Amino acid sequence: MHALLLPVGSPAIPVHCVAAGGWSELRAGLVPLARAFAQAQGFEARPGQHVFLPDANGALAAVLLGVEPATARRRDPFAPGRLAALLPAGDYALSGELGEPGLAALGWLLTAYRFERYRKPKPMAARLALPAGVDGEELSNLAESTALARDLVNTPANDLGPVEIEAAVRALGEAFGASVTSVVGDDLLAGNFPMIHAVGRASPRAPRLIDLRWGQEGDPRLTLIGKGVAFDTGGLNLKPDASMLLMKKDMGGAAAAIAAARMIMQAKLRVRLRLLVPAVENAVSGSAFRPGDVLPSRKGLTVEIGNTDAEGRLILADALALADEEAPELLIDYATLTGAARVALGPDLPPFYTHDEGLAAEIARLGMAVNDPVWRLPLWPAYDTLLDSKVAEVNHISGGPFAGSITAALFLNRFVEKAASYAHFDIYGWNPSAKPGRPEGGECQGARLTYALARQLYPAR
Repeated sequence: MHALLLPVGSPAIPVHCVAAGGWSELRAGLVPLARAFAQAQGFEARPGQHVFLPDANGALAAVLLGVEPATARRRDPFAPGRLAALLPAGDYALSGELGEPGLAALGWLLTAYRFERYRKPKPMAARLALPAGVDGEELSNLAESTALARDLVNTPANDLGPVEIEAAVRALGEAFGASVTSVVGDDLLAGNFPMIHAVGRASPRAPRLIDLRWGQEGDPRLTLIGKGVAFDTGGLNLKPDASMLLMKKDMGGAAAAIAAARMIMQAKLRVRLRLLVPAVENAVSGSAFRPGDVLPSRKGLTVEIGNTDAEGRLILADALALADEEAPELLIDYATLTGAARVALGPDLPPFYTHDEGLAAEIARLGMAVNDPVWRLPLWPAYDTLLDSKVAEVNHISGGPFAGSITAALFLNRFVEKAASYAHFDIYGWNPSAKPGRPEGGECQGARLTYALARQLYPAR
């Protein structure tokens, strides 16, 4: 079980979560000293407000936390977890107006995450007694898999290139008895992955396609694909410095796919899982691919390059074509793909795309249920013409400034024919500022809702 979790019923300092409407009743039940102390600190149960209540000896006896009322539309299920970063060392137990206890506890673990690879680790402090009815092993699976993804995104590119991404997948395979292979460097050309090779060939760190397989052969096929661009300079269409600053996170799609795969394997779901990660560095050198180049693809389509800074969809296209050849029951990809998605929906709400109406409804429902929200945007067929090329079968970017996320999804959709259902997630992979359950830095988006979907479709044996 997670290091910050204690068994249900463990001795712990109570944390009373209370909305403004319930404060009078809770206050009346406090001992006079605690009541006076809360009043002296001006506690009114405003959302996010918290106070420490002492006992007669001055020791910490309880904590009060103001939360949104249960009926509030803006209530964050992770809100009680914000205290994990604020409380002194000790053991605590959440009570009162928690909302969904499992999500409140998960918010605690996710808030407590720290990326400490490059500095002296601080000792873990605020531990949490499991709320009644919450599965500690399930909670640990979600939190530890999310932490793995965040660690990968937060690691700078000097220490996380294609080789290190492959090492992370191989470590996962070893932990869960999965097979892992990779196609590296010029072998990508021999293996018919020309676009992965073209995007990564300018870097001294060889591009590769990493392939993990797990589960029994006869089980339903679920394939996850993550964009693994370890660093994106923009290639010859060089990014400006401000745009390049966070490009260590351009492998956030790979991190999300790896996290989702870990969750599924840890839970031993009844599925034949495949994880594909095209891992490259989009660098600048004399061998870099160029605007105006026409590339072959695994699918057989010729692709005109409109901008070398739209490299992610190229490597995904070859990986999607490979995955589609097996006709999986469900095919999902994750990618930090377009700035247009962030303009449309912001950093917290990734768009997703699918032609499958039933799948779309379940993705939207489960995303809200597990607090891993996404929003469906359309694969609008009229915009397909924006990808027309005068010299090739398709251009990989839009011919204009509009609908950039949609046209990227339409491009990827051309490489999927046989999969029974397919969904594409255009994620951001980063928290610009800290919120409950979402500390500033690398973020894992789409993985928990994918796991919830997989649990529903392919329950454990």
